[in-house]
Amino acid sequence: EQQKAIDDVKRDMALQAPMDRLVCGDVGYGKTEVAVRAAFKAVEAGKQVAVLVPTTVLCVQHGRTFAERFADFPIAIEILNRFKTPKQAADIIKRTKQGRVDRLIGTHRLLSGDVGFRDLGLLIIDEEQRFGVEHKEKLKRLRVNVDVLTMTATPIPRTLHMSLLGLRDISSLATPPLDRRSIVTTVTAYNTELIRKGIIRELNRQGQVFFLHNRVKMIEKKAWEVSKLVPDAKVSIAHGQMAKSELEKAMVDFVMGDTDVLVCTTIIESGLDIPNANTIFIDNADRFGLAELHQLRGRVGRYKHRAYAYMLLPKSRSITPVAARRLKAIEEYSHLGAGFRIALRDLEIRGAGNMLGAEQSGHIQLVGYQMYCELLAEAVRRLKGEKVEPIATAGLDLGFTTYIPKNYIPADRHRMDVYRRIAVAKGDEDLKQIGAELTDVYGPVPQQAQMLLDLAKIRIAASRQGIKSIVTDGADLVFSFAKDAKVKTGTLFSKVKGRVTVTDKQIVYLRLAKNYFEPGTLITVLQKMFSH
Repeated sequence: EQQKAIDDVKRDMALQAPMDRLVCGDVGYGKTEVAVRAAFKAVEAGKQVAVLVPTTVLCVQHGRTFAERFADFPIAIEILNRFKTPKQAADIIKRTKQGRVDRLIGTHRLLSGDVGFRDLGLLIIDEEQRFGVEHKEKLKRLRVNVDVLTMTATPIPRTLHMSLLGLRDISSLATPPLDRRSIVTTVTAYNTELIRKGIIRELNRQGQVFFLHNRVKMIEKKAWEVSKLVPDAKVSIAHGQMAKSELEKAMVDFVMGDTDVLVCTTIIESGLDIPNANTIFIDNADRFGLAELHQLRGRVGRYKHRAYAYMLLPKSRSITPVAARRLKAIEEYSHLGAGFRIALRDLEIRGAGNMLGAEQSGHIQLVGYQMYCELLAEAVRRLKGEKVEPIATAGLDLGFTTYIPKNYIPADRHRMDVYRRIAVAKGDEDLKQIGAELTDVYGPVPQQAQMLLDLAKIRIAASRQGIKSIVTDGADLVFSFAKDAKVKTGTLFSKVKGRVTVTDKQIVYLRLAKNYFEPGTLITVLQKMFSH
């Protein structure tokens, strides 16, 4: 898969149209390797490469990785972050504008107005969920025809949604590296004994521990508490408000293995790779987003040892229902390659955001999410020149309700998913498949659910005949046709007994006998009517 992603990227870069590809691979699945090769191809072609990363620490690490990989080639690599003095930064920016820097790696500093490129060919965005839409638009303005490669483990709902609809190309790395094992994830109340045992177990196998506490004010106190729990351990602190030299020393000590426990903030969140650290504690875990928790958990388990992640909940305050759902999802999806599943759940929890505007989450109120997706997918297919299957929009109001019984599919989420699939089914084949899956998973389909499938079939057939709605009115069934419906009412109504009255070209009344209004009978009548 990694090879396929690399091939896809190279093929896209060779095309006339600018590339816009999303590489979605779980934490530690080798996304950086894809980026390194793409960058080499761009530099080889005489173009400059910009790499946008979310944190200073990751910026330094990427700088080191790229410098090692390109050591044998005459490629100028520079890093631009807050560790650079204003004089150094000015020099790097000047040389970049002159085209003497082949590859510039930087944090949000790259987005400043004074940064410019002579001939930018490739833009790599690492962990795109950490940047706002405005940031990305700013980057695209740098040059209209820049190839863009976005890397992430958990795409934000808006990006994922665009990829699923085919508005962006997506490469997924789903195979873990050899020897990789899933991370044991525990959601639990803050418990000092558990923390002590977890740290001791890790130290006994010559490992290191991250203790994440995201409040700089209290971090010294927290480090003191941890050192009291395990007096033998060497504890140090890392957070974004420290002086440059102190932070660098803390990180280097930890990487070199001189520190046992690093009490830190989310500065370690993205891309940091320390194979020896295999236990992480996340304090006040309910205050983090879903992607963030997954990223933080991904700082451990990057080597062949079994890794442990503890999500610690506060003793003193209750957590919100949404936070509870997030933590449930993070615990549920702790297997290898769960990032994509987590992103899909995030899409469910937050909604898909706005395709053309800056909002990254929120629902499309006016037409409803499902209809919006359908219309958008149809527009995409039309632009691609593919055959457009019309959406079945006929409305049925037959005086009775159909539903999936709760005792047949107990889980609300699964039941909603089946309703959704029936609503967007394009034809009989889709409905047949849904029916077969239900029988396979939940047993024989009960009458109520079968009626729901039958009505969906009728709705699709009616839409194909140009019918807008079928409603009951007293003893009549009223059919409303679209203006452009090319249907011979004589042939359509010839299969059923009843008096047909055509009031105008678009509305037809069908008078049925009283006993025909039993749900089962009415469905049979309509099925007979629409059978070919």
